[in-house]
Amino acid sequence: MMWGPGRGRCPNFCCGDGANKKQTLNYRKLPLIVLVILTGHGVVRGQVVARREPYDFNDLLRSVIHPGKRPDSLHNRSGIIVVPNIAANPTIGLQGGIKAVAGKKLGNDPTTLFSIAATSASITTKGIIYFYVNHNLFTSGNKWNLQGNLVVAKTVTPDFGIGIGRGLKGGSPLDSVLADPAHVPYVIRSYYYSFREKVYKNVARHLFVGAGMSFEIRRNIQRPDTTNNASPSSVYDNRYGFPQDHYSSNGFLFNLEYITRDNPNRAYKGVYADVGFRANQTWIGSTRNSAQLTTDVRKYFSLSQANPETVIALWNWGSYLLGGAIPYFELPGTARDGTFRSGRGYLSQYFKGTQFNDTEGEFRFPILANKFLSGVVFGSLQTGNDEHGTRIFEVFQPGYGGGLRVLFNKATRTNLALDYAWGTFGNKGFFLNLNEAF
Repeated sequence: MMWGPGRGRCPNFCCGDGANKKQTLNYRKLPLIVLVILTGHGVVRGQVVARREPYDFNDLLRSVIHPGKRPDSLHNRSGIIVVPNIAANPTIGLQGGIKAVAGKKLGNDPTTLFSIAATSASITTKGIIYFYVNHNLFTSGNKWNLQGNLVVAKTVTPDFGIGIGRGLKGGSPLDSVLADPAHVPYVIRSYYYSFREKVYKNVARHLFVGAGMSFEIRRNIQRPDTTNNASPSSVYDNRYGFPQDHYSSNGFLFNLEYITRDNPNRAYKGVYADVGFRANQTWIGSTRNSAQLTTDVRKYFSLSQANPETVIALWNWGSYLLGGAIPYFELPGTARDGTFRSGRGYLSQYFKGTQFNDTEGEFRFPILANKFLSGVVFGSLQTGNDEHGTRIFEVFQPGYGGGLRVLFNKATRTNLALDYAWGTFGNKGFFLNLNEAF
């Protein structure tokens, strides 16, 4: 913030007797800060000025620190933001770290879809250390789509057994341990490494065909039990021939993708669909052979031309084992989608099975006219099979909740997402993340 020397009192949020005096906040002007947030108006030379464009966190900082500076245009604003990586949910506890998120259109073709990338390093109150890099890039004209991620982590994983929460009737003592009908968590510690890369080629309008490879490696698995078959994961590993202290899940990926959504961070309209086949093979280092089918379908309906952020969003994803065996901690389940955001209201992998499906819906709506603050209400239904006769789509477990969104970067539609959700069996929790769950 600048003003001419010797002009006396600063006309905005600071006061001083010239350029050599220390600038301090004039607290009598604080109501203007509140007005700026609630209306999205700017402050220029001490006066509130109306603004029609969306208002984000960068605008708020500029209004407070440099109130006389003109706002950056949406097109000139940087698509890179660096923020504290603060998150919270029942699985990880409280997380602290740093995160960088980037987004832009590559090339000059106006039809090119939005590309995003992110990296983060963090530590949590439950002893989890996590580093990742991921990307979803579209070359000019959408000729190619590259998707991938790299993860290195020290993990703490709660183990709630296999199934969808249906009570166990009969069966052997080992079946009871595997099902964990009392939902008593077993804490499993390990080191986890993951690398995945897929390359898609545009073959028709909005349609892509892709292939790639995925490596999930877990080492130094530490269970609370000192004897075999004392925890669900121990029973599973013995039953399906996996070592107790490590595994590798390495495979080939083949995918078909259809995209018309307008933004991956916060879509207002369009469709995203991906159907994949995964083949784990021992000759590339996988502990066991297996074949899996995965599906991910999302649809977005904008309900208002004046406020396109008013959206009904629908999501269904599923994973289905076709043959062979996959490691216990790679089984599909709660929050085991590609971004680990499904099934809000439950701990990660609270439900799991070799066949699993999750359906979710959200209503998203702006709260303030400047779009700085928005709200969501959501619900979900999870279903899966178990080891004692329950089939997928026989039993469903609901989750529901609501939350707030703070617009961090209007150029990339990056939001801070704060959700509170409830589930069955007493599950509930606060979930803090960047961007929408889907």
